[in-house]
Amino acid sequence: MSKRILFVDDEPMVLSGLQRSLRSMRGEWDMAFVTSGSEALQRMEQQPFDIIVTDMRMPVMTGAELLEEVKRRFPQCFRIILSGQADQKTILRAVDPTHQYLAKPCDTNELKRRLTRAFAVRGLLKNSELQAVVSRLQALPSLPSLYLEVTHELKSSEPSLPRITRLVSEDMAMTAKILQLVNSAFFGLRCRISSPMQAVQMLGLDTLRALVLSTHVSDKFRGNTLGEAEIAYLWEHSLAAASFAKHIADSENADRQMVDDCFTAGLLHDSGKLILASAMGSKYQDVLQAVRQNEKKLITAEVEILGCSHAEVAAYLLGLWGLPETVIDGVACHHDPSASVQSGFSTVIATHIASVIHEEQSPFWMQDGVPLDLEYLQRNGCAGRDQAWRKVVEELGKSWSGTKLP
Repeated sequence: MSKRILFVDDEPMVLSGLQRSLRSMRGEWDMAFVTSGSEALQRMEQQPFDIIVTDMRMPVMTGAELLEEVKRRFPQCFRIILSGQADQKTILRAVDPTHQYLAKPCDTNELKRRLTRAFAVRGLLKNSELQAVVSRLQALPSLPSLYLEVTHELKSSEPSLPRITRLVSEDMAMTAKILQLVNSAFFGLRCRISSPMQAVQMLGLDTLRALVLSTHVSDKFRGNTLGEAEIAYLWEHSLAAASFAKHIADSENADRQMVDDCFTAGLLHDSGKLILASAMGSKYQDVLQAVRQNEKKLITAEVEILGCSHAEVAAYLLGLWGLPETVIDGVACHHDPSASVQSGFSTVIATHIASVIHEEQSPFWMQDGVPLDLEYLQRNGCAGRDQAWRKVVEELGKSWSGTKLP
């Protein structure tokens, strides 16, 4: 099956340059080049495309307006902005319909890498219905109380950056969204950012205020899929896993980037449950009923009814948003580490054991219920390390309140 990419730019010279730079990929990708949004939509009506890459500033129909239409009419299409530096207002206008951002001039190897990765992300989720649902999401639902605290702080005359950072770090939705934006090429960073603290500092309060207040991070859970007890446990478990994974990585003398990645993977590892509960409604209610009535593991019920697990769904969305690959891998493989290609100590190991330990500490009917994969630990040179990691977690306190991050 061919991999199809549609490039849109009102400057013919730019399109010619893209054609030349990507000529070596013609054997792998079927590429089309058009000069307007209307022409792009016509081509997409005629045949499907996997990825659309568009300029931001175009006459008649802007890149943001084009991607809004693509999101509505062709939700499974991966949406990328390729544009020169734009003002803050323009960037934020494109946040909702855009999966990833690349800046002009874009290095050919970086463009190839991003597009190759985009095709790989599509392979994370086989269910086409779920692909369409997840691709339409702009943000995960946020816990209302946290959202209100952040917006209140941002509106104050002298907002506190440390307090905002702490609040954002406690919310998987806000964390995911700000990481999506700060890792875009508009910020011109040479490295990937996975720390909420770094992301908040990079964005600055003005951009953060506009981002939080202008996107749908505050979306509430639709219907009655999850009750208060389920939501409370999900947040407590996510925060605990983030903290445990971070401290486990610290105990292994991991570098700062690895520690940040482990924290973020732990915080986001169960975000697929939020996505499914919010986006799938009654279908996910069937999953939860199967767990309650038939005493099935949640993952088993998800695969039987939906054809995939919450881990795959979360990894797919985070992959669309361009989060670091190590974070995505930790999320995707947190209950099946043997599916990972990472070797040695990794975000996968840290997230897996952090989740398992907290589930052992705080049993709940909605948890994964996956045992520790000792064989995987042994294959990756970590045999017996689980006992040391348990001691690390014990030192954090046997009861996890979920109210503060250590």
